[in-house]
This record gives sequence, C-alpha cells and structure tokens, in this order.
Amino acid sequence: MPVDNSRLEGFYKLSVAERRMKLAEIANLKPEHVEAWSQNGELSEDAADRMIENVIGTYSLPIGVATNFIIDGKHYLIPFVLEEPSVVAAASNMAKRCIVKGGFTSDNDEPVMIGQIQIVNCDNPNEAKENILSSKEMLIKKCNEVDPILVKFGGGCRDIEVRIIDTESGAMVIVHLLVDCRDAMGANAVNTMAETIAPLLETISNGTSILRIISNLAVHRLARINAIFTPEEMSDKGNDEVRGREIIDGVIQAYHFAKADPFRATTHNKGIMNAISSVAVACGQDWRAIESGAHSYASYKGDSYGSLTHWEKDSEGNLVGSIELPMAVGLVGGAVRVHPAAQANVALIGVESADELSKVIAASGLVQNLGALRALATVGIQAGHMKLHVRNMAVTAGAEGKEIDIVASNLREKGIRITQVAVNEELKEIRMK
Repeated sequence: MPVDNSRLEGFYKLSVAERRMKLAEIANLKPEHVEAWSQNGELSEDAADRMIENVIGTYSLPIGVATNFIIDGKHYLIPFVLEEPSVVAAASNMAKRCIVKGGFTSDNDEPVMIGQIQIVNCDNPNEAKENILSSKEMLIKKCNEVDPILVKFGGGCRDIEVRIIDTESGAMVIVHLLVDCRDAMGANAVNTMAETIAPLLETISNGTSILRIISNLAVHRLARINAIFTPEEMSDKGNDEVRGREIIDGVIQAYHFAKADPFRATTHNKGIMNAISSVAVACGQDWRAIESGAHSYASYKGDSYGSLTHWEKDSEGNLVGSIELPMAVGLVGGAVRVHPAAQANVALIGVESADELSKVIAASGLVQNLGALRALATVGIQAGHMKLHVRNMAVTAGAEGKEIDIVASNLREKGIRITQVAVNEELKEIRMK
C-alpha cells in the first residue's frame, strides 16, 4: 500500500521494534510482514533449500529504511539491505533536499529485454542476415507461441534485430530478440524463446546456433530519474545560498572528474550501486544482473567508461541531476515471490509494477551519488562515514551492551579523528571509571 508521507521525523531515534510497528501502521502492512522483519532467520531452511543448492543455513544483513522520497508526486519509503554505514543516511538526507522542487521525476522505457542467439559457420553472413530479417514476422510469431500468458498481459516478442560481428573465431551472425517482459525480469521467457527458434534460425541462415541467452545490457529497458536541488537546500545549514552555490560548484567539478577519468568513474559508480544494489537485494531482485548492466552501460554510451549520472546547473543556479541506466527488475517470479522479507519490503514500498520499482531503485542511486559527491566536495567522505562506523569499531574493540553507544558518543563529543586506536583507548577509559 502506498504511503501518504515519506517524511518520518525522529525515525532514527526509535528502537528497532518501534520502527517496525510505525512502518506497519503507516504502510498498512500485514502481521506476517512485520514478523518477517523481526526474525533474524526470516528465511526458513525449507524455503532456502528450494532457492539454491547445498544449503547449510541462511545469512542475515541489516534492513534499513531510507525516507523522504517523492517520485512523480508519490511518497516512498525505501528498504536497503547492506552492511555499509552511512548509505541509508546519505540517501535520506539528499532525497529531502529536492522536496522543495517536487522531488524526483521519471521517464522510463518499456520493459524490453534482449535475447541473443549466436550463429556461426555461415557461408555468407550478409545473406544470412537478410534471410533472417525477411523471416522476422514468422519468427516473432513462433516466439510468442511459447509464452501465451505473457502475450495475454500485453508482453511478448516485439522485434528482431540482426548484427554481424567479427571475432577471433570468424564472422558471427548475432540475432537479438526484443521481448516486452511486462512485470517480469524476463530471463526465463527470453531464454525459452531463444532456444525455441534457434533451430529455425539454423535452417534460415545455413549456420550453426551456439549460445541462446538473455543479455543483461538492457539498452531498451532504461530507467531515467531527474531531480533539482536549490543552492539553499545544498548548503550546510541555515539556507546559506552563497555556501550552497559553492557546494554545487564542487559537486559539478567532482562529477566532471568522474566523467573524464575511468579510475574515478569506477568508484563514483560503485557509490551509486551502493544504493541500487541494496534496494535490489531488499526486493529480491537479481542484483548481479543489474550491476553488470549498469557498469556495461557506463562504457556502452560513450568512448570510455564514465559516469552513470549527469550533473549541471540550470539558468537559476540550481543543481540538476539525472541518472540513466538499464533496470531489469520484476515482481513476477524469482526470489521476490519466495522470500518473505523481500515480500515485506516490496509491500513497504507499495509498488504495483516493475516499472514503478525500477524508478524507485534509480532514484536511490541518484541521491546516493549526490551524497558522496557533496561529501567529497566539502568535508571529505571519511568524516561522515566514520561517525556512523564507530559503533562497529567499538564492538571490534570488545565493547558490550551500553558500552558501545557510550564509546561512540564520547568520541563524537571530543571531535577527534576516529581510528581503531582511538576507539580502543576510549573503551579503556570508560572501563577505568
């Protein structure tokens, strides 16, 4: 169920149990959703054993909730599953800063995936290409006969493309099936279609089909998100417009660095995926497919590997950000249908289609990138990260129970550089008192 407001003042001050109950109340969640969150081993051994092979147990990660997201006029609370501090806080913080300009807007493609069929040993690759294209209507029909349910819901094979590529094994004819997968990620449907028509393609091309597999470089299934941030909202405190403009200039210069240098772009995009992969994991998606598609697209759309985001100033001096990347997600099939916590997380977001989920995930990536760029352009990335990481460091030092928060609080108050040595010393001091 969609939420009316993603602004949750003081949410971080609540206990874990109180947070669960508050979310259940405002999102009208079922008791089993809350129960799934509350159980450290929410995935039963039987369910886990059906998901993968050789199961010996389950592995838990924290679920955090990012707040303040308004996308196309609708409020969202977004679950993140990851182990890294500061990611959820940064996403929530940056999402809040574009609310005065209406939040995020989306412009997504239709959910079209690519199925590839590799054909080798063609006597005349160009003639094979022409023959395949001449048989397009028949091939599309054969593909759609494989999955009448998908066709019934408005999906199915839409088109066929053919490419000839030169390889070390000689020329290859590569057939692309363009399949509208609707609310599914699409791997099963696309792969089945590819395998079904491969024998027909061998006859038409007078070649041999080898690989028949989906491509995760989903260039026909792009998610696009835009947002505007005013100088006042980008300032440190007090709506300082002058300071905000300085920060915007720093963000843009940091972006230009990533745009021009693949060494920086790799870490720049890793930060984006901190959010995107975390939300994908939370919602039972194939996050590896999303990761590979995103990084491939960062090279595909330019001369070299570059930024997945774009940042610039408009005529009023506002910071305008956008992100564009492949987003192959689904609400039909996969882990989202068998993992109880994934079901609870999807219910919290309140999405009703794969398209809606894709824009939520993309928006998380855009603001996570802004959080990192803003930190790098001002105090540096480590200051905020270490403040949130200090509790983990206290545990590493041997702190237990209330000692953990006392160590963290004392070090923050002292304002000293947070290192493991400093944490160890602080723990010794409080135990001597």
